[in-house]
Amino acid sequence: MLKIGVIGVGTVGTAVVRILHDNKEMITARAGREVMVKRGVVRSLQKDRGLDIALSTDPYDFVNHPAIAIVVELMGGVEGPFDIVKKALENGKAVVTANKALLAYHRYELQELAKEVPFEYEASVAGGIPIINALRDGLSANHIESIVGIMNGTCNYMMTKMTEEGVDFDAILKESQELGYAEADPTFDIGGFDAAHKLLILASIAYGIDAKPEDILIEGIEEVTQEDIAFAKEFGYAVKLLGIAKRDGDEVELRVHAALISKERMIAKIDGVMNGISVVGDRVGETLYYGPGAGGDATASAVVANIIDIARSGRHTAMLGYNKPLENGLKLKSTDAIVTKYYLRISVEDRPGVLAQITKLFGEYTISIETMLQRPASGGYANLLFSTHEAKEGNMKEVLSAIESLPFVSGRPVMIRIV
Repeated sequence: MLKIGVIGVGTVGTAVVRILHDNKEMITARAGREVMVKRGVVRSLQKDRGLDIALSTDPYDFVNHPAIAIVVELMGGVEGPFDIVKKALENGKAVVTANKALLAYHRYELQELAKEVPFEYEASVAGGIPIINALRDGLSANHIESIVGIMNGTCNYMMTKMTEEGVDFDAILKESQELGYAEADPTFDIGGFDAAHKLLILASIAYGIDAKPEDILIEGIEEVTQEDIAFAKEFGYAVKLLGIAKRDGDEVELRVHAALISKERMIAKIDGVMNGISVVGDRVGETLYYGPGAGGDATASAVVANIIDIARSGRHTAMLGYNKPLENGLKLKSTDAIVTKYYLRISVEDRPGVLAQITKLFGEYTISIETMLQRPASGGYANLLFSTHEAKEGNMKEVLSAIESLPFVSGRPVMIRIV
């Protein structure tokens, strides 16, 4: 019998315990032995969780317990979980985690600590979608050319509703909070940070890039309006929050931001709270992974799959799927060196000569305009909507700063990248 302990018996932890109980016979057959939850750790013992397991408030109670073979960490956070997981690994206990923030900051340290001790984390990216094993095992014969993913269900739900029903950002954010898709403080989701943590994990497996969230471009969806969505529709785009990893020579660009993406691409058709990740390999071409990216049962499904894998094989491969270095000489591309197309929304006084001055600035910064629309706004103002040909991020930042300083421009121009 394999005994496990669950740190964090909340929504996901409770679902893990119930799956192991309800599907016991099937799991035993697939794991090759019985798996039992020995005990769990909670913040408070006052709440009745309806589970027939021993509960404690001290995670070290079973991290040091000789009978516990696998520690399942579902508590969230960074430094506290890192100390607990570190201790578990030092004690030779296998670890399964769904903690993307922990891995975004400490994945390389944990790989060094784990060595031959099994460490699995499928549930840390895209919930129930088996993207970690797809990258680490199924696509291991390929150089990965790019990863483009919808990795946050909250943002995808909001963009879908704004597109399909014409509601504005504040209204759909409130609805998302009422439905439980967004937290009371939604910054982590709508600001792009949740997706960035997941992207960093995938980029480590694909490229061996040791970057932290602070090192990469991270933007959210807060500035997307119905005006932007109307432009996207008119020119055949959908608006999505995307995580993008792309190899360019000996550099890898990593970025998370709202993006206009052609409606013809399969990933653009992924709506609602669902997640989807496109991976392009040099041999296999494009593969697409779709499914629920969050929720108790979906995330717990991936956690239990890791437990079964450890029980069955005692996986001893390196945590990230390789022993460093993976790709010799690869480095993180500077944000300013990223090249892509752009959409811009600029609010200006509606009077002669304005457009000419703005287009002149574009020329001075070697930015070529592809399309331009003018839409009336209130109070004697108009919105100028541009899309550009490919340009460098650094040049775009400079021209936007110059445009913002013009006396007839109102507020900060809005920029959305086109993928």
